[in-house]
Amino acid sequence: MAQKICVCGAGTMGRGIAQSAAQAGFDTLLFDVNPEMVSKAKINIESDLQKLTEKAKIQPEEKDLIMGRLHFSDQINDCRADFIIEAIIEKIADKEMLFSQLLGINSSQTIFATNTSSLSVTEIAKSIAYPERFIGMHFFNPATIMKLVEVVLTEYTSEQTSKTIFDLAKQMGKTPVLCKDAPGFIVNHVARPYYLEALFLIENGFSDFDSIDKLMEATGFKMGPFRLMDLIGNDINYAVSRSLYEAMGKPERLKPSSLQEEKVKKNELGRKTGIGYYQY
Repeated sequence: MAQKICVCGAGTMGRGIAQSAAQAGFDTLLFDVNPEMVSKAKINIESDLQKLTEKAKIQPEEKDLIMGRLHFSDQINDCRADFIIEAIIEKIADKEMLFSQLLGINSSQTIFATNTSSLSVTEIAKSIAYPERFIGMHFFNPATIMKLVEVVLTEYTSEQTSKTIFDLAKQMGKTPVLCKDAPGFIVNHVARPYYLEALFLIENGFSDFDSIDKLMEATGFKMGPFRLMDLIGNDINYAVSRSLYEAMGKPERLKPSSLQEEKVKKNELGRKTGIGYYQY
């Protein structure tokens, strides 16, 4: 497999996407402007692969091969690839600036994808050259395990770009689903009531975090809403809620939770900070 993937952003999602790509056989570069994030991502990926080795899910030699396909950099000029997947901070201006830089150093065949979960893919596409080569590729956390990828089309996305990215997701061992750009795409739109109604019950004193989680898990959900929000990160989940609320004209049923807003202000983001609705 000669094609190369570059993942921009070495946070939880970015490193998960990069690891998934390398495990699928792709030569993969993980980039971040912060050298510390790059180093941390490399350590975390090595640790994840070691755990897979210990569980006999991969062989030691396979772990070495996967790490051999992974490259790490904090220099943007290294970001030359057939496919660029962006997974940086959820701010349109930052994403637009990054794609502008990437377009200047890549070939006319490179396809660009954003992993945004809450921003308009169309708005980003409008601001960059060659929007026909731009698309949404929304992975879910943890990206190494979750199979679903929402392939998000804008009015500018070419059919060739759509087909290529759909096939790429399959090659990465994922289950791609095509959707048009819309607030929350499919999953985050459908999932809002799952989180917001659970938060509403807590805010009004009807129950507690653990009871709601256990109840939902007993009905078949793999994770209750509070355990899931702690896994995703309250900052990310709250940002998606705010984005969808505003994009849909601020309907009362989608109003973001003041409880979750307070969690974000206190930096109680979940697993990544050691405390959220639970302590870790």
